[in-house]
Amino acid sequence: MPANRKVEVAAAQKDIDFDKYNYQVELDTSLGKITLDLLPAVAPGHCLNMLGLAKIGYYDGLIFHRVISGFMIQGGCPEGSGTGGPGYTIKAEFNATPHEPGVLSMARTSDPNSAGSQFFICLERVRHLDNQYTAFGRTADAASLQVVKAIGVVPTGGDRPKTPVVMKTVRVLATPK
Repeated sequence: MPANRKVEVAAAQKDIDFDKYNYQVELDTSLGKITLDLLPAVAPGHCLNMLGLAKIGYYDGLIFHRVISGFMIQGGCPEGSGTGGPGYTIKAEFNATPHEPGVLSMARTSDPNSAGSQFFICLERVRHLDNQYTAFGRTADAASLQVVKAIGVVPTGGDRPKTPVVMKTVRVLATPK
């Protein structure tokens, strides 16, 4: 059973204010930087969760453990296997954001309310995910989308990259509104 990180995450979330700031998450990966704009207007709980996890360094050093060309790249598992999480789950916040290239969404099991720390970024338009998975962000610029697409074509064995693609650091960027 993974350690429950809820208390640490909640403490890190105390100064997050969606009314005063726009938030981004910057993933410094072994293939380049991905900057993600978060969408708290459609999924505040998911945005708050990712920001809290990033602020405690949860994602630092983790890998993109699942890459499916033409579909998505997935990371955020502390085990590197797709089976781990932060020791707690959050409720789904399905919304009208389409799952298109560069969209950030939360991974989960068959239970809609089972998301924890694993996320994915779409490589293409994936209509069957709409209103089934919580979309809560998107790539901030073309350069970030290019890094996502570069990860999306790494050689894999099954859907696991043969050479690990590492999130060296994941940090929160806050810009006053």
